[in-house]
Amino acid sequence: MPSLVAPTVDAHDSFLAAMDEYVAEGRGGLDDFSNIGNDLRAYAATWSTPAGFARFVAYLRAQALEETPRPLGFVPTTVLWWLDGTEYLGRLNIRHRLAPGPAGERNGHIGYDVRPGARRRGHATAMLAAALPLATALGLPRVLITCDVDNEASRRTIERNGGRLADRRDEKLRYWL
Repeated sequence: MPSLVAPTVDAHDSFLAAMDEYVAEGRGGLDDFSNIGNDLRAYAATWSTPAGFARFVAYLRAQALEETPRPLGFVPTTVLWWLDGTEYLGRLNIRHRLAPGPAGERNGHIGYDVRPGARRRGHATAMLAAALPLATALGLPRVLITCDVDNEASRRTIERNGGRLADRRDEKLRYWL
């Protein structure tokens, strides 16, 4: 049964296969501002080796620490993988607070992504449900989650977990849970 876990080197092979799926669907280009896109551009050249992958995993784990250096406008973020054993199925990020300015209102507290080969099986809904108690433990009694207006699957995921539509800002729907 899948669960949210801290990134681990044990999922190396499955993670690489998932990233190949993302690349095959066109992710990772300069216009892909998602976490997956950013990671593909920054780490794909080195994460195929065990040492490179270990550095990537350490980087992801360090994002939860307040003292970790990060670009202006980025906030501490707990990165979790949705794994079934060592099978990588997806990723979820919990931002410990909203980023300053419009970015925080656009991105919200929680973001998630299911690998292409594992979609349409309820993983996103289950990931988000599993993340809500973790967000509360981080001091977030309610969370803002956003999705693109045309992303019907993500909208349903949020609503299945109790999300209530707050408003629409440009191409984003904003929900509070």
